[in-house]
Amino acid sequence: MSILAKLKSFVLQREQPRKGLLPIEWLTVGYVAFSSIVMLIFGGRITDVSPMVLLRAGALALVCAGYLLYRKFPVRLTVMLRVGLQVALLAFWYPDLYGICRVFPNADYGFAVLEQNVFGCQPSLLFSEVCTSKFLSECFYMGYLFYFPMIALLLTYYFFARPAGFEKCATVILGAFFTYYLVFMFLPVAGPQYYFNAIGLDAAYAGDFHPVGDWFNSNIDMIEPPGWKDGFFYKALAVVRESERPVASFPSSHVGVSTILMILAVKARSKGFLAVLTPLWLFLCCATVFIRAHYVVDVIAGFITAPLVYLLLNKLFR
Repeated sequence: MSILAKLKSFVLQREQPRKGLLPIEWLTVGYVAFSSIVMLIFGGRITDVSPMVLLRAGALALVCAGYLLYRKFPVRLTVMLRVGLQVALLAFWYPDLYGICRVFPNADYGFAVLEQNVFGCQPSLLFSEVCTSKFLSECFYMGYLFYFPMIALLLTYYFFARPAGFEKCATVILGAFFTYYLVFMFLPVAGPQYYFNAIGLDAAYAGDFHPVGDWFNSNIDMIEPPGWKDGFFYKALAVVRESERPVASFPSSHVGVSTILMILAVKARSKGFLAVLTPLWLFLCCATVFIRAHYVVDVIAGFITAPLVYLLLNKLFR
């Protein structure tokens, strides 16, 4: 049998139709319900609500469409599509946070002061001054860019090599994102790249911090990122960052989710696959501070919360 025939046989393998939604779909429904309640409570202070309502309606419609498709064709491929649709919506859930976060006061002042008291400086400013290597700059930017490709690689590996754990893997990943997003809703921290632009770099270097109120409600400019500006990955990330907004800094979901990815990679018991992900993960974690997206305390919180979030979601999935 050819490879193509084997692949077709694998993805079209039928299974006993399961009733109801998949756990990952229930996560989406739960997040839609909770965030909708928050929108109803603070609706008067949220601007441009229409896209947020449409996103939630669309997400629920995709859940229903995936379920109906599966009921008609109960095969592995439709299960993968149902799961994939929920993961793909992450591209929309992140920018959606900006609408809710603006309701609450910005907390960067407290985190910048904490960083200064703990380290006696702002590591996000000094890191790039110490690491001036073009090679390291490109490695850090590459790692940061591979955040979502790492997720795609891990899910693809589980689907084909560990199919019994595929749904659990995807559910834990999406659940981790939603867990951090719930924190971001009520604790809006923009991160150094935005906050230092708001107060001025000279003030940041001098340790002269102050609250910025609702500055980020109408200002989304960030300081110019450090590193080798002619690098391929530097330029690639500059394009990606045009869609970013001043939200979601504490804890670092980049560090937290990528650490959970590493836990799932270890569970997959593939030394080769783990060898591919490990350097990307290390570069990504370093990049969060290097490109000034996060305070060091964000990174530390990401490392601490990752195993806790994984254990909680693993238990809930069971």
